[in-house]
Order: sequence, then C-alpha cells, then structure tokens
Amino acid sequence: MILEEILKNRAGFEEKLRKLIGRPVLLIELDMFALPCGCSGITANMRGLEFDDLEVFEQQVLPLVKEMAENLGVKPTVTFARLVPGSSIVASLNWRTLCPRCYPEFARGAGKMPRPDLYMLVFERRK
Repeated sequence: MILEEILKNRAGFEEKLRKLIGRPVLLIELDMFALPCGCSGITANMRGLEFDDLEVFEQQVLPLVKEMAENLGVKPTVTFARLVPGSSIVASLNWRTLCPRCYPEFARGAGKMPRPDLYMLVFERRK
C-alpha cells in the first residue's frame, strides 16, 4: 500500500516538473525517512534540476511540493533544495518535519540561502 503511493507520487511529481521546466528532469529516488534525532520527512534525489529553475518557477513548484507532502502524509516544518556544493545543480528536494533539537539550527538561518548548499522553499517558524 505505502509502496504503491510512493511510486505513484514519484512518477507524478517527476512528470509535473518536466512539463513545468520544459526539459528532462529525473526524480531518481524518493525516500521517506526517520532520523535518530526525531526529524522525519521525504527526500527526492534529483537529476536535471538547476538552481535557476527553482528561482524562476518557485511559485509554480510550491504547490507541487505541498501536494507531495500531503499525498504522503508528511507535515513538513521546512522544505528545501540541497545544492551540489559550488554548483547550481539541485541534488535533492527535502521535506522535513524538524525535531525540537534541530529546529533552532534551521531557525538561526536567514533568507532563501542560509547556507551555500541550501535553498529554502518553505520554513514554518514557530509562534
């Protein structure tokens, strides 16, 4: 059951990104994870997606990443792209529900790029 949902969502997300970007984009691996610290979420390992694509199409990509999280039952605190260091290549898209220990690390950052290898799409700050 869960495997079928992951496979269906992987294919759908990849197809929607291809149509949006207008060239081949591969979602080569879609993983759901739970870390020892308590964080959990989704990682989509990508090929063919560039930093510029995210900047240009961010408003169109945001509903797609929200849909993916909802479809797989994840309520992310943060959604970000991890870039290959020193390049404009997007290595992965990540949806993460932060644990109390890791939240402050992300909350310290400011702007769309709190680190050279992260591009923040969504960060829900605590009230």
